[in-house]
Amino acid sequence: MNKVCHKSPSNIAIVKYWGKHGNQLPNNPSISFTLSKCHTETSIKFCESDCYKSNFFFEGKENAAFKLKIDKFFQSVTNDFPFLNNIELEIESRNSFPHSSGIASSASSMSALVLCLLDIERTIKADSHPIDLQRASYYARLASGSASRSVFPKMALWGLMPTVQGSSDEYAVSIEDIIHPVFKTYHDTILIVSSKEKSVSSRAGHALMDTHPQAQARYAQARENTQRLLTTLKLGDIEDFIKITEDEALTLHHLMETSTPPFVLMEENTKKIINKIRRFRQDTKIPLCFTLDAGPNVHCLFPQNCQKEVDDFIINELKQYCHNGTFISDSVE
Repeated sequence: MNKVCHKSPSNIAIVKYWGKHGNQLPNNPSISFTLSKCHTETSIKFCESDCYKSNFFFEGKENAAFKLKIDKFFQSVTNDFPFLNNIELEIESRNSFPHSSGIASSASSMSALVLCLLDIERTIKADSHPIDLQRASYYARLASGSASRSVFPKMALWGLMPTVQGSSDEYAVSIEDIIHPVFKTYHDTILIVSSKEKSVSSRAGHALMDTHPQAQARYAQARENTQRLLTTLKLGDIEDFIKITEDEALTLHHLMETSTPPFVLMEENTKKIINKIRRFRQDTKIPLCFTLDAGPNVHCLFPQNCQKEVDDFIINELKQYCHNGTFISDSVE
């Protein structure tokens, strides 16, 4: 058997992607930080076979649900990768972070899987060229929308923006070269308020936007915030970055809470942490801010130059609101 292996990070969206159409196409653009420590490592052993066969192991154990998702994805791209019709795969995957920790595991896992897929293709074709990251982003998007952004370091934009050359709804693009150096030093400490499974999947949450009365206003707001954030990132305007980041996080949860049916994913400790962060920033002028994914856990974002003060604050003031005192310290890739 041949073997390929790839590691891919998760990412945290600043402007949120919420709502899609067609084949995994976003209803609004999004921008994210790429993380460094929270990643998925996937290895695939493969050989020729009379038909498609697969086995999947997540952290050493067979996982039927993950296998089904992977099989379904591979079946959807066999026209582009015909060798999948006659291959046997043994897939092993593991995360560097706990499952259900509020980190986008689908982004890291599916982008790692796609990088492996493209590497298998290279091996079969005896192609010595490096993997095309734009192509990787395209297929990662088909597997999981947010995975399209995880193949790029630092920061990525997914979604067509007329002011960004090469941007597209079909794949993400790197914006590393246009952001101010301060944003390349950012840290993300994830406070684990709850380790429970979300009460609504991201797929179901996106679908709720189809009938949401505020959907069109939201998509317009997201496009405006994306353009504003692009300017903010170029200028190194941390104050405006904080305003956009926190507004986007709260808007995401407002959309869920006003959908039909509604979902309330924030917990009391989530709100306590948010209030503490805002008071800390007001009292100290230290530019700590928060963002949220579709869950109760809080991502604390801050530049490298205030790490000691923020770390102390998290230990002394915020850790008490975390499930079993659990938090994960990460930074931009």
